[in-house]
Amino acid sequence: MGSAPPFLRGFNNPEHWPRVIGATREAIDAASAFGAPNVVCFTGYSTRNPEDPNSTHLSPEEGARNCVDGFRQIIAHAEEKGVTLCLEMLNSRDDSHPMKGHPGYQGDHVDYCIDIIRRVGSPRLKLLFDVYHVQIMDGDLIRRIHQCKDHIGHVHTAGNPGRGELDDRQEINYPAVMRTLVETGYSGYVGHEFIPTRDPRQGLRQAITVCGV
Repeated sequence: MGSAPPFLRGFNNPEHWPRVIGATREAIDAASAFGAPNVVCFTGYSTRNPEDPNSTHLSPEEGARNCVDGFRQIIAHAEEKGVTLCLEMLNSRDDSHPMKGHPGYQGDHVDYCIDIIRRVGSPRLKLLFDVYHVQIMDGDLIRRIHQCKDHIGHVHTAGNPGRGELDDRQEINYPAVMRTLVETGYSGYVGHEFIPTRDPRQGLRQAITVCGV
């Protein structure tokens, strides 16, 4: 989101709104100009000041309320431009690597993010269903896809544990997950976000094959 540190600052803190909403508006305009359907957005971390280890925290209720109020300030622009904001749910459990987990991220459960999306009430705010993050925090992937099928705007993949390739060393049954997405009418993109542990092209070919249902 603009020049803000990744994921740290989001819609859950009004102090960050000028920066975050401005960056989101620019991203919406760029997506519209280039024909991209979506812009990724984040709740932000619960810490009020990410740079201060002694900073106080936003409660889940306050963070959700602020997200709703913040999204309502930009959603009309997304509607006008025909671009969908996709709120990404991230796991807060894995602290082994900065790209494997995000301890402190407030939107770390599907239900929390879906509640924000429903309260905003716009077809241009949806969920970024990251299969890897959802598996870590909530699991029950197939049932959850059915439950929130009307709110899924984009999908990410990676193997768990470790956020590696979609191979037989990880626990997610990706063919079943992909079939469920098709069955529920999802017609958007699936982005592969694994961290390569070998030839990236080989891993990408495997991911496309595994998910090609």
